[in-house]
Amino acid sequence: MSAIRQEDFIQSIAEAFQYISYYHPADYIRALAAAYDREQSSAAKDAIAQILINSRMCAEGHRPICQDTGIAVVFLKVGMNARWEASMSVQDMVDAGVRRAYSDPDNKLRASVLRDPAGARTNSKDNTPAVLHVEIVPGDHVEVICAAKGGGSENKSKFHALNPSDSIVEWVLKTVPTMGAGWCPPGILGIGIGGTPEKAMLLAKESLMAPVDIHDLIARGPKTRTEELRLELYEKVNALGIGAQGLGGLTTVLDVKVLDYPTHAASLPVAMIPNCAATRHVHFHLDGSGPARLEPPNLDDWPKLSYDANKGTRVNLDTVTRREVASWQPGDVLLLNGKLLTGRDAAHKRLTDMLNRGEKLPVDFTNRFIYYVGPVDPVRDEVVGPAGPTTATRMDKFTRQMLEQTGLLGMVGKAERGPAAIEAIRDNKAVYLMAVGGAAYLVSKAIRTARVAAFSDLGMEAIYEFEVKDMPVTVAVDATGISVHQTGPKEWQARIGKIPVVAA
Repeated sequence: MSAIRQEDFIQSIAEAFQYISYYHPADYIRALAAAYDREQSSAAKDAIAQILINSRMCAEGHRPICQDTGIAVVFLKVGMNARWEASMSVQDMVDAGVRRAYSDPDNKLRASVLRDPAGARTNSKDNTPAVLHVEIVPGDHVEVICAAKGGGSENKSKFHALNPSDSIVEWVLKTVPTMGAGWCPPGILGIGIGGTPEKAMLLAKESLMAPVDIHDLIARGPKTRTEELRLELYEKVNALGIGAQGLGGLTTVLDVKVLDYPTHAASLPVAMIPNCAATRHVHFHLDGSGPARLEPPNLDDWPKLSYDANKGTRVNLDTVTRREVASWQPGDVLLLNGKLLTGRDAAHKRLTDMLNRGEKLPVDFTNRFIYYVGPVDPVRDEVVGPAGPTTATRMDKFTRQMLEQTGLLGMVGKAERGPAAIEAIRDNKAVYLMAVGGAAYLVSKAIRTARVAAFSDLGMEAIYEFEVKDMPVTVAVDATGISVHQTGPKEWQARIGKIPVVAA
């Protein structure tokens, strides 16, 4: 009978969340590197390169892969014969480990968890509580999976109660395009089938914890219906042409995972949850001999790539004009220099509330650009921690008012903009620029100074003023309202030409 000591368990949880903050799973990196080698879309290839370069930098520098260091998710399989030497509950021990990990002074992680989600939405300050799933199984060990799931991908989770005669493949192919690019492809799709609605969702989440092995499956061939389904979905989802960051290309998913469970004769519940470019999870066992030992990956698994900072057009944000903005074409690569304001959900809500009350704003946005970001706190000699973009569509409802009442000239974020935002951009001859989601540490190296400009009480959601040098972005919506997230996938779906367009 194994005795699992409280401190060993807490320390193992803490080390696991630190570990996955800066180490991608090696199987994911190998699959992403293979996708980079075969990618033919220059925009998608550039995005994948940034993700790979960022990943290696994080592995070497022990800093977060993504500024969204995730909500902590823990799966436990507890052996029936295991014995706990602990005074705390399992939930409290997990939370203690998460608290220790996210507050580590050498690699402080961003606290994103809010209490009272339908009310005050107050930050817990330490990313607790974790989401815990416990299963009691035979044996005397404890199996642990720790995962950090970012909001951009979690928000794209889907569920539908299909009729038993409905096609799962058809539903997936109809649904994936509606997810946009906020989940930062290329990633992994987890599909849960059967049981009850909540069981299907849990199966989808748990399926994402398995290694990337689709190419092994292709090589040996399917043996079960779920394996046949994986292969069919892998081919057909990639044939949609969505591509890296939604820019259009050959690889949208690196793998498709499927778990199923018996269900009611009248039911076919299906859930789909994506893992993003910041795929982060680690598995270990505790047998009573001490805390987990997590071996660092071999950096030889990472391709040796470098980013060419001279291939874009340099833009001076301090002097840029509307005429200059109007000359930019969709897909152009720009290198931003000068002063860049930041702001995301909470800041935009506060700003628009002030505008509605006729109050003067604390920041002058005239002819300025705003970056949708909530950075990680800096450590050591850093100016700012990892500072990749957040999903731009969440700011769509604020866009017209910000453009028309503040003099804002442009925005920087990740993924696509919705129809209302695109119309506002077109009507105001503004622009939307896209930075690569999943390249947060790489982006932070372009930030030379950072100061809080307003709303310091909002923490990571405060308005900052960054001074940037050669920050790489792509023109995603130009001043005429053309969006590369609409044109790119259409072009590449036509090029791939394997399946017809599935109507929404």
